[in-house]
Amino acid sequence: MPRYFIEVCYKGTVYSGFQIQQNAMSIQSDVEHALSLVMRNKISLTGSSRTDAGVHALQNYFHFDIPNLISPNIIYNLNSILSRDIAVLSIKKVDDDAHSRFNALSRAYVYYLHAYKNPLLEDRSWYYPYPLDLVVLNQAADIIKKTRDFTAFSKKNSQVRTFICGIEESEWKKTEYGYVYNVRANRFLRGMVRGLVGTMLMVGKGKINLEEFRSIIESKDSSKADFSTPAHGLFLKSVLYPINQFL
Repeated sequence: MPRYFIEVCYKGTVYSGFQIQQNAMSIQSDVEHALSLVMRNKISLTGSSRTDAGVHALQNYFHFDIPNLISPNIIYNLNSILSRDIAVLSIKKVDDDAHSRFNALSRAYVYYLHAYKNPLLEDRSWYYPYPLDLVVLNQAADIIKKTRDFTAFSKKNSQVRTFICGIEESEWKKTEYGYVYNVRANRFLRGMVRGLVGTMLMVGKGKINLEEFRSIIESKDSSKADFSTPAHGLFLKSVLYPINQFL
């Protein structure tokens, strides 16, 4: 049966996460509902990356199988049904065995902080009016780039076989409004980016030093990391696939 990748972006503020949940709004359930209406066929989606409640995405993917022909107007029709918080960006034909999750080479996240009160950023960035040392933040980010085992930054009860992740990018930058953290890896654990950001901010504020930061990583104890970072500053920026992924 023909398989397609559907590319979406969304504002996650009112959603309980990416994956379907009982008695809760999710990105997956809304997109499945819209697709099923437009295609007049029950559609089940498989997602590339699960984002938590309140987390946004500039790009995320699902895949689905459908025997029907895809109409050229399908994107317009889907976006007319979907809420203003979700948009379909593209629908692309792929090989029948292509998988939106397992074929992904890497995923990139960004986390935004604004240093001064700004109501226009309130649900898309964390208001963090504290002085930070950018040099020390990037020293901590460099330690992250050289780390392999991220047990300390995985929320408890995460059902995974391994806590090993390959970090390809880890960097803090100053922005017009405050700071942004960029991180890219082959995979991420549940709550990992928010745990990284919260714990590095402890370093940037001088609450802990770099050696203490290293000891948190080496302890493999998630109770020592800071997961209090709010969801609304976090964006899934992109999902990267092989060049020949799309037909």
